[in-house]
Amino acid sequence: MAIKVRLARGGSKKRPFYRIVVADSRMPRDGRYIEKVGTYNPLLPKDSEDRVKMDVERIQYWLTQGAQLTDRVSRFLEAAGVVEKKERANMKKAEPGKKAQDRAEARAEKAKAAEEAAKEAAAAPAEEEAAES
Repeated sequence: MAIKVRLARGGSKKRPFYRIVVADSRMPRDGRYIEKVGTYNPLLPKDSEDRVKMDVERIQYWLTQGAQLTDRVSRFLEAAGVVEKKERANMKKAEPGKKAQDRAEARAEKAKAAEEAAKEAAAAPAEEEAAES
């Protein structure tokens, strides 16, 4: 049996409230669970003590029994100092793709060429006035 420590959603529409539960991974997200080990209320301010409450001893017990942590729960435990911080997989997630980068470079080159042309056009009448005098 694959056991996970994960979030189970509660609360009404647009007012989320989560229970941190130990559950069989085959059960539905909000379905049957083995044990409730904490709560998470994302509506509270980040510095509030009531935002994340966990029974750390029970979570450590379940980890010794082979339970796997979900990403969000592992972040909570990292913040609490219970689990060592691990490397995240996709560090370049926010960077645009290759085609978007190529389009941005082309746009920058076009803008630079237009700027240079404007400078040359502004400098040409000044040179003509200097030559006439």
